[in-house]
Amino acid sequence: MNPTATTPAPGLLLPTDAFPPSFKWGVATSSYQIEGAVAEDGRAPSIWDTFCRVPGAVTGGDNGDVACDHYHRMPEDVALIKSLGVDTYRFSVAWPRVQPSGRGPVNPAGLAFYDRLVDELLAAGVDPWVTLYHWDLPQELEDAGGWPVRDTAYRFADYAMLVFDRLSDRVDTFTTLNEPWCSAWLGYHTGVHAPGRREPAASIAAVHHLLLGHGLATQRMRAAATRPLTLGITLNMGTADPATDSPADREAARRADGMGTRIYLDPLRKGEYPADVVADLADNGMALPVQDGDLEIISAPFDVLGVNFYFGQDFSGTDEHGNTRDADGAPIVRPVLPDGSRTGMDWPITPDRFTQLLVRLHQDYPGLAMVVTENGAAFDDTADSDGFVRDDGRTAYLAEHIAAVAQARAQGADVRGYFAWSLMDNFEWAYGYAQRFGIVHVDYATQKRTPKQSALWYRDTIARLRQH
Repeated sequence: MNPTATTPAPGLLLPTDAFPPSFKWGVATSSYQIEGAVAEDGRAPSIWDTFCRVPGAVTGGDNGDVACDHYHRMPEDVALIKSLGVDTYRFSVAWPRVQPSGRGPVNPAGLAFYDRLVDELLAAGVDPWVTLYHWDLPQELEDAGGWPVRDTAYRFADYAMLVFDRLSDRVDTFTTLNEPWCSAWLGYHTGVHAPGRREPAASIAAVHHLLLGHGLATQRMRAAATRPLTLGITLNMGTADPATDSPADREAARRADGMGTRIYLDPLRKGEYPADVVADLADNGMALPVQDGDLEIISAPFDVLGVNFYFGQDFSGTDEHGNTRDADGAPIVRPVLPDGSRTGMDWPITPDRFTQLLVRLHQDYPGLAMVVTENGAAFDDTADSDGFVRDDGRTAYLAEHIAAVAQARAQGADVRGYFAWSLMDNFEWAYGYAQRFGIVHVDYATQKRTPKQSALWYRDTIARLRQH
């Protein structure tokens, strides 16, 4: 590691009064992306273990069998987290490690790992932020129908309580789901994520049952809490602006915003699905499988919204040939990426839209406390002989987006924390190991961890901001 490579270009310094002392600074990971040990201590297969075996599903035929071997290197990784100067670590619990079949009793060895992780974090002075579900559904539950089946919501609430009952004496923050849009849309509509199904109606059912599972778990955790705790949910969101001022593009942006943001936040915060989204679904012969009392459960009060942001985009209501309907007769909703700088994945870099999103959430959903639970970028890192990566692009990305949070706070958005994605390079879902989001470099052959320039800049920036 090159300890001198800590200072970015002059334009990347943030004002020292941008964030209050109570502001949370963290890093984030998820279980399947880092843990490995997929068949140890009673863990059963998840949908991602199965999906990785489908030829062509994951770049390079990669899988999470070993990943970053965090299951065996956890104390070392906690020491690494502490060295970065953050006060919070967001991680997820692997459902098939804690409850292998997705129903029935707890697996003591699996839950004990998270017991040790929490204790290790607390001893290091780092606050554990628990995500109960980050996509690794037990395969047995998918075999029974998965999230499109209502029973899965109840199974999730039962599992949530197994974790809550064990950890709530020491963990202050529990979030139920990570990015239900990805679980429903990418898993059951486009099929590019596990379980790889392409069933539009099933994806809509999954949306409702994911939200129902959140509500059921939130109600039960709240009722069982013996001390003040913070409960929440994490959504991935961008911005949906019309590519032009044409009626077709404005309509496309409305549809994209409805399916990407409002179909989740309206029932969570307002106790109802957006009428225009319900009408759009009906036009396509689909309906959310709402039963009496469901929306009351889904809108159970929660304390914090986790916001995952990577980029904003525009939408067009016509395809490249000017058509307004696709081959099935459905309206065109075509994403258009803004011009400008891009990440190594060709994702646009849009910090101004980050501010726009946070302020919009503050305005449209008043009283909503937010924490940025994921924000980061993949670039084509090149490590030197010591494993050090001088990642100017990622360093600038983090600086620009933290500045965007400061601007949103100045406009009234109640943003209370920022967690960089990701702590370290890891298994990046359908991209396998081809994309690196980490602020810490991982040599997968040796499992050596080396903080990149971005990690050192993040550490030093946090320390400087705390001095205010």
